[in-house]
Amino acid sequence: MVSQAVILCGGIGTRLGTLTETTPKPMLEVGGRPFLLHLIQEVARHGVERITLLAGRFGDQITATFHGHRLFGAQIEVLAEPAPLGTGGALGFAVDRLDPEFLLLNGDSWIDADLTRFVLAWRRSRERDPALIAQMLPHRVADTTRFGRLVLDGDRVAAFDDKGDRRGEVSGLINAGVYIVDRRIVDLIPRHAACSLEREILPRLVREGRVVAAPVREGAYFVDIGIPETLARVREELIGIRTRPAIFFDRDGTLTRDSGYTHRVEDLHWMPQAREAIALANDRGYFVFVVTNQSGIARGLYDEAAVEMFHRAMQESLAQIGAHVDAFEWCPHHVEAAVPAYRKDCSRRKPGPGMILDLLAAWPVERRRSFLIGNGEVDMEAARASGLRAVRYEGGSMLDILTTSF
Repeated sequence: MVSQAVILCGGIGTRLGTLTETTPKPMLEVGGRPFLLHLIQEVARHGVERITLLAGRFGDQITATFHGHRLFGAQIEVLAEPAPLGTGGALGFAVDRLDPEFLLLNGDSWIDADLTRFVLAWRRSRERDPALIAQMLPHRVADTTRFGRLVLDGDRVAAFDDKGDRRGEVSGLINAGVYIVDRRIVDLIPRHAACSLEREILPRLVREGRVVAAPVREGAYFVDIGIPETLARVREELIGIRTRPAIFFDRDGTLTRDSGYTHRVEDLHWMPQAREAIALANDRGYFVFVVTNQSGIARGLYDEAAVEMFHRAMQESLAQIGAHVDAFEWCPHHVEAAVPAYRKDCSRRKPGPGMILDLLAAWPVERRRSFLIGNGEVDMEAARASGLRAVRYEGGSMLDILTTSF
């Protein structure tokens, strides 16, 4: 999996007129919150740990809203360019903050894509050809006029025309504004100068055969917010598009083997076909949430960092088959805690519904089709207290249990 995502937030938004006179385009309101916050949540749910926002005009607004915050499991940092540098120049400006490879997204568009599978496709392509520098996410639209048009030869990008290079195209593949990039791309970008990734850098790499593509599924929802008509559309549609049912899994004894206060990465052992069950839930369009009591923290047996490392190991293992958990919630409290800071009768500790209710509040969940799977009575009680259907796991194939529970 990839630890870092970079989101380009420097576009001026000229075509939006007065809407962007005092507001950066990604900060425009959609569903009662900035569009950029929706995008951050969508990226973070695929297991990304760090999200770097490259801001431009009115970057102070993005900095004030997001810099230094931890959102949906990801640490957010904002880098504001000192002058307009374009999409390529912004990467050059951020070079010291870039991982060896990272996801790269436009901050003014949305594509309903599985980023974990996108990264897995990149891994496989890089195994065949280590010289690759980038992978693009193509999407088929009825009118390519406003977008960068792609031509593929197998999984290679054979041609890439920036949206400013032609008029009157009808249907075809476009660049959906999602990439995975090797940091070596920065070697092609002039320092401290404006540069367009789409017009100057990517076409060169395409000519050299160093760009591949991993298309999104047919019919995936795509929209940008670059013109008033599409902004109005995303304000009307995005919340509904994002809303999906969820499966809430207990962890120890349900997804992973319970060895007694399990917290060491080397003790991670999956229950039968648990990874495959999570992959199926991803395929079916369900959120996958893990809700786990971790009183070992309160008892002083391990700390919250150990829990985070264990969950990271789970994500890395899942990524090997193109699967992911959207969010983890854990309760470290116990009324008989040895560590005073964690001595608390907490409503988040199952059988209390707090962890589930917090997830329902933070994510656009369709409750009617959502349910919980767990192996204990506390799981059943927490589900009922949250108004969710409960499914008891008593061993055997988790994939079979899930298949019969939809």
